[in-house]
Amino acid sequence: MVRAARPVRGGRSGGATLSTGEAEGIGEKTVEDTADEGAAGETVPARGARRGRMALLFALVGLGAIGLDLLTKTITVATLSDREPVKLLGGAVYLTLIRNGGAAWGMGSDYTWVISTVAVIVSVAIAWYAFAKVRSAAWAVALGLVFGGALGNIVDRIFRDGKPFHGRVVDMVSLFDPSGQVYPVFNLADSALVVGVCFVVFLELTGRRADGTRVRGKAKEEDVEKEEPTS
Repeated sequence: MVRAARPVRGGRSGGATLSTGEAEGIGEKTVEDTADEGAAGETVPARGARRGRMALLFALVGLGAIGLDLLTKTITVATLSDREPVKLLGGAVYLTLIRNGGAAWGMGSDYTWVISTVAVIVSVAIAWYAFAKVRSAAWAVALGLVFGGALGNIVDRIFRDGKPFHGRVVDMVSLFDPSGQVYPVFNLADSALVVGVCFVVFLELTGRRADGTRVRGKAKEEDVEKEEPTS
């Protein structure tokens, strides 16, 4: 069986030819395009203005999530204290008041201060990254949800119960069971956090980067080798 090297036109001046392996090496590359036209050619003032807009969007989403979370918790404490769970949608959803000092299902309730400290550090890191690096509206929204969700529960842990870093988080939504036996009882901050993390994963998997560029994949030129039967 004989494999013939195929000439590649235009690869070198003077009509020189390349072997199949060399042609594949040239054809294989990573293609990166900017998420919107003209982003690569932005001037320094334009980049600064874009960064400012994304920082504002991040802050608005984060503060909005925190505000809605605090509102729902205030209503929950005012209306569901010392009351039986409220059954909705035929038992698919229950509204009940749970004070949680730990993580899911109350795990780690003896280490509330550790959970609080880690959450504060993570929130500060997210905020720094969003203000310093993010140039994408989608990333600003995603990180804003994560930041707002994390900070919403931090507010509870720091200020509730009169014990800084030992406060219990107010949860109120239970699925398929009034006491959270099927799924952990959660609140709006938890929902914002989960949605934000899922959004971040989606952006990463689809090649959308926080700096506003997008990786579209690898462009490959596959050389077709013809097999010639031996005589």
